[in-house]
Amino acid sequence: MIAFDLCCNQDHTFEAWFQDRKAFKEQLGKGLIECPVCGSRKINKVPSAVAVHIKGNSKPKQDGSTANQAIVELLHEAYEFIEKHTEDVGPAFAEEALKMHYGVTEERSIRGVATKEEEKMLEKNGIKFSKIPVPVKKQKKRGH
Repeated sequence: MIAFDLCCNQDHTFEAWFQDRKAFKEQLGKGLIECPVCGSRKINKVPSAVAVHIKGNSKPKQDGSTANQAIVELLHEAYEFIEKHTEDVGPAFAEEALKMHYGVTEERSIRGVATKEEEKMLEKNGIKFSKIPVPVKKQKKRGH
């Protein structure tokens, strides 16, 4: 299995898993890959935000844990903390950030997605935010 970071033509970034590179190319060519935010099928592969390589010959500790397992657990805990302590506003991120910045709504911790243009507009207005890669959760398949 291989994971790729993908981006649609609306600048929504997401992760998807494939059997191999060939399977990715075939699905992309057939228009089978869809943005989970907007449903666009105009998808490009983008560089991964984080990559970690652990030596294949590293020996596990007595308790069976490896450095790779520790990293995965730490990232999982960080993502759980973010989910627990922020409100998911989805594609309304820029709009909600602006409302808080100008006192229209009460300040709170939010997470969501924004286009590159929205990010530039937030920066121009002096609104600070951080981009954090978050794993995509498995979604139930939609009925047809």
